[in-house]
Amino acid sequence: MPIHFEKQNHIGIFTIDNGKLNVLTPAMHKALYGLLKEFIADPDIHVGILKGRDGGSFCAGDDIKNPLPARSRQQELEGYLFLHHNERDGSPPHRPGWDVDIMKLERYKPIIGAVDHYCLGQGMIYLLHLTDMRLATTRAQFGLPEVAYGMGGGGGMTRLGRQIPHVVAMKFLLTGEFMSAQDALKYDLVNELVEPEQLMERALALAAQVAAQPPIAVRVEMESYYQSLDLSRDDNLRYVLNLYRLQRLGYEGFGAGSGFLKGRQNDGTNQDQDATHE
Repeated sequence: MPIHFEKQNHIGIFTIDNGKLNVLTPAMHKALYGLLKEFIADPDIHVGILKGRDGGSFCAGDDIKNPLPARSRQQELEGYLFLHHNERDGSPPHRPGWDVDIMKLERYKPIIGAVDHYCLGQGMIYLLHLTDMRLATTRAQFGLPEVAYGMGGGGGMTRLGRQIPHVVAMKFLLTGEFMSAQDALKYDLVNELVEPEQLMERALALAAQVAAQPPIAVRVEMESYYQSLDLSRDDNLRYVLNLYRLQRLGYEGFGAGSGFLKGRQNDGTNQDQDATHE
């Protein structure tokens, strides 16, 4: 299966590996869904990296050169209304299907996107849905070109306007133009640009920084951040304070209370921090 997953220390690495452009198939969506579930449930993995195979594109979208088996209108309707309905008789996955399950996953474990060459279509959608920090090479290109093929809707799926300025998102979506790596950095679609040969080195270094933090604190930080995007100010304050209170009352692991800051002081960092700071 051209979706690989490996562990390095506390880092889980997902690699899309299907040809030079790393296009996706329904079976790959299903495989990725299963691997993401494993990643989320594994307490020994603290952070992930999502990338394409070395030297290839991150992902150029779904495989449209090899069409799926023909279905009747009734079957298409059922496919949209009842995901995986067709798989009960052993038929291979279709679309929509596991790609929808992936985008609906509740995930509060961070993933870093590492983008080289093309990041297009469903690859772009996954980058926006599945990654919380992003690195790209200087030659990377981003795009949602579906509008040119009468297949609009990517903007609604990705809620792109929440991640980059509205007018930039609309031009990007309505023209189908590609965005350069330099513009992606300019509009905060990615955190950093690196040379191609440095991509994984930098991704692993950033992942190691995250993996070194208390996992419960990272999980609570992510949940409070993402939930706050859809809550009113007052509801958000109540929600986040409850999460914070729960964490402070129950957490006794690495980094609890002042011990974490004292440990950092012993390493010669944060010397001016008050060790009793909460």
